[in-house]
Amino acid sequence: MKKILFVFLAAAVLVPAATAGGFATVGLSTLPGDDVVAGGTWSTDLTVKAHGRTPIDGLSPIVRIRNGEDVREFAARPTGTTGVYHAEVVFPAAGMWVYEIDDGYSQTHTFKPVEVGPVTAPSSFPTVPVGGIALALLLAAALALFLRRSRSAPQPAAIGR
Repeated sequence: MKKILFVFLAAAVLVPAATAGGFATVGLSTLPGDDVVAGGTWSTDLTVKAHGRTPIDGLSPIVRIRNGEDVREFAARPTGTTGVYHAEVVFPAAGMWVYEIDDGYSQTHTFKPVEVGPVTAPSSFPTVPVGGIALALLLAAALALFLRRSRSAPQPAAIGR
């Protein structure tokens, strides 16, 4: 009877420990910010650590973005630094996008949605700093005034002739 009780207690303690899975954390070098526009690229490095401590190599993390039914995936590639992977993510259209990281180890990490702005067309009017134009006009006026005064200045009279 003691033997059966021992086996039962050992199983009760060891089975949950054996089936418990590991977990990973993912850190990002950059977050998509206000500078991300439709068609633009968000570059980031993912650092994947087992149990939040040990960087893990040999994974294939994926950055997944979603806007309604539009879902895109971008593979992150190893950088050569243990546990660090690089991803280049392109948001194809403006709008609210959810992004998540499948760490390739144990889970998918979700992040706060990001608002991707529309592409802004460059202005057809050349942008010149107003201060530069004002300075150029001021210098031109000073030069014109100097030249005018030097032409109209009286000439000294010749003495003794």
